[in-house]
Amino acid sequence: MLPHDLCSKVYQAFRARHNRIAVNHSVQNLAILSILLRHGFILNVTRGTLREPDPVKFIEAVPHEQRIWADLKYRDDRAVLNMMELVSKPSKRIFMDVDELRRLCSGRRVQKVTPLEMGEIAVVKTKSKEFEWLEAREALQLNLPGEVICRAR
Repeated sequence: MLPHDLCSKVYQAFRARHNRIAVNHSVQNLAILSILLRHGFILNVTRGTLREPDPVKFIEAVPHEQRIWADLKYRDDRAVLNMMELVSKPSKRIFMDVDELRRLCSGRRVQKVTPLEMGEIAVVKTKSKEFEWLEAREALQLNLPGEVICRAR
């Protein structure tokens, strides 16, 4: 699943007021959902199968039936995630060095990308094997450049 599929699926699930979604199991999807979890946009992330979130059955399932289940978060009957969109597209990938990430996080436009607002995050894919998927501010703290995949608020 490409990042734009995940962004679209999560955003549309919030708009449709779903409580839980299941997405294909991949390192990329797990990493992006984990970042959303760490920053309070979703309640829970669990591995499971096509039918249910069950880590035990996940281990026994064949790879094409493995899913990642995410519980969506609402506060006062309103979705916590109001927007999730792709920044780096397959036709135009956006790579940023540390200085460009610093400008993006501090409220300045970089490479035609609007600056991050209060409460907004950007997901960055770095070349580091240890820290491959990070939020933009985490990548900045670790001095890791990378591709800005998507943003959420």
